[in-house]
Amino acid sequence: MRAQITDVFLRDGLQDEDVIVSTADKVAVGQALVNAGLSRMEVASFVNPKKVPQMADAAEVLAGMPTASGVTYTSLALNGRGIARAVAAGATDIQVVTSASQAHSSANAGQGIKEALADLAAEVAQYPQIHFFAGISTAFTCPFEGEIDPAHLLRVVRAFKDMGITDLGLADTLGTSPTEQVMGSLDHVIQAEPELTYSLHLHNAHGQALKTVSTAIDRLGITRFDSALGGFGGCPYAPGAHGNIATEELVRHLHASGHDTGIDEIRLDEAVALARDVVAHSPAISAALPASR
Repeated sequence: MRAQITDVFLRDGLQDEDVIVSTADKVAVGQALVNAGLSRMEVASFVNPKKVPQMADAAEVLAGMPTASGVTYTSLALNGRGIARAVAAGATDIQVVTSASQAHSSANAGQGIKEALADLAAEVAQYPQIHFFAGISTAFTCPFEGEIDPAHLLRVVRAFKDMGITDLGLADTLGTSPTEQVMGSLDHVIQAEPELTYSLHLHNAHGQALKTVSTAIDRLGITRFDSALGGFGGCPYAPGAHGNIATEELVRHLHASGHDTGIDEIRLDEAVALARDVVAHSPAISAALPASR
């Protein structure tokens, strides 16, 4: 079975690091991922640079990514303004994101779920030429509200479906949700909306993410997963969020389980080494940004 991996190091992996990685270094990591055989990667988020300064060069990063046949570069937006910026920067594949948790939505996007969805829907409708797909943060567990009711998650899924979006990623933002909890929520949603396409974005607090991957494949047939080089990542607005499942660990796990990814493990290790190096040698945010006045 073929599994599709989206590496999110350049967005999720860097957004919680206390450094500013240069555009050139981000592009170099992107090239290393292409060399390793990654066909899909999330490279930027068009969010408020004052809140997430690590993403201030989103447009430049997107423009600088190497042209490669069969490779898709995706971007993230939390609101209509972000969508408009991403489109203006030349994005063709945009993930629109809201939270399943009211409290996390307020912290992360500055507005409630209903308002966030309405804002996104109005802007999505303006760009029929763009491939939009959806991400739902805190789909299973919220740092403020605890376990998310699957029925509530389904309502958010259906709100995206009403926008015409049929490709959805569900995120265990904290990385603490037990495998069976994730499966229960997924089963509830998939039974209600079986025609949609689902993927998982798993953080990895207790080393359980690989088990969740295997169970999702075997039990529900889900074969699309997000991960980040070196296990980097986290959410600045989700206290306690752990790093993403590491791309290199996920690839080896999938290969050992007999699944194809199209990714070269040796070249992937080279990309991991580069990612760690650029983070280690990038200036701290306090030193990289101009002093406020």
